[in-house]
Amino acid sequence: MTSPETKSILGVGIIGCGNISSAYLRLAPLFGGIDVRAVADLNREAAKAQAEAFGTTAMSVDDLLASQDIDIVVNLTVPGAHFGVTKRILEAGKHAYSEKPVVLSLEEGETLRTLAKSKALRIGSAPDTFLGGTHQMARALLDDGAVGRITSGTCHVMNHGMEMWHPNPDFFFLPGAGPMLDIGPYYITNLLQLLGPVRRVAALTNMATPTRTIGSQPRAGETLDVKTPTNIHALLEFEQGATITVTTSWDVWAHRHDHMELYGTEGSLFLPDPNFFGGTLEKAGRDGAIQKVEVWDHPFAKPNENLDTSSRANYRAAGLADMALSIREGRQHRCSFDMALHAIDVMVSILESGEIGAFVSTRTSCERPAPLTPDAARALMAV
Repeated sequence: MTSPETKSILGVGIIGCGNISSAYLRLAPLFGGIDVRAVADLNREAAKAQAEAFGTTAMSVDDLLASQDIDIVVNLTVPGAHFGVTKRILEAGKHAYSEKPVVLSLEEGETLRTLAKSKALRIGSAPDTFLGGTHQMARALLDDGAVGRITSGTCHVMNHGMEMWHPNPDFFFLPGAGPMLDIGPYYITNLLQLLGPVRRVAALTNMATPTRTIGSQPRAGETLDVKTPTNIHALLEFEQGATITVTTSWDVWAHRHDHMELYGTEGSLFLPDPNFFGGTLEKAGRDGAIQKVEVWDHPFAKPNENLDTSSRANYRAAGLADMALSIREGRQHRCSFDMALHAIDVMVSILESGEIGAFVSTRTSCERPAPLTPDAARALMAV
């Protein structure tokens, strides 16, 4: 079998053909160096449907893992299965790229780290939205000292939960999900790439109701139990000294908070929702006048699909493409396992703090990923 390091294109397999698989299958062809060659799911009919819709091959999980034509396997199973499936991927000798959260505990993470190291394999993890052109523009401004040293900030992601629209929302309200572990990774990961690692956290948590009523078809009217906090207010202390407030809640009907604001010694930066690749970036100096920043000509800032009545930039699979290129180039990939595991550390520490009512120190750290400049982003795209 040819070594992945010597291939110009790495074969990709996907395990898990649920809601999110369509985005990967639709957007992966935007990138060079990767080719989705097979999909698999415990529900064989779901795999067949996605294979037919996107022109690939449906396989059993065992056959996909055994295929010599596949170098990287993307794990799109539910969060509770991420550890077990990623472990099987590594045991099969494949590089693994997981949807978030990559694992649900540090113990699971260390097991995967040891296994991957023993087999000289890579683990990558979503989210990759921080590679979006607007967020990378913010990174460049911070690195250039445009607003001085960041000392504080706020992040807010608040709505009324997935049961309003998702066809099978049960797992969102189980341990391993909730607004912190489901939506929090976008915010925490963006903070890590902007500011670096977190030293300690504190939090207050609760839930508005012990049950939820599904509002979407085909299960509208069914009741599901809530087994994890749905309202989390956290305080993060970063190793570089900044203190950031992070609120994630599925108990809010309406609010007026911006997604992410960072306050520096020379001004403020206002970032768009890190759940998406693009959006409006604004900046203020010492005079307090907030001005829109003209985002640079970055490939991952360009709108490429419609959302409701507006267009947005969506380049999901960028992190996967960067990992494939990094394997060939022998460098660290930007959606690294170390950063993903540190994000998990931060989030589970937040939930632990909410339970015990005290500060919790993180047990891991990570390096900031290399910035993704416009030229570096173009190198990931299909010609």
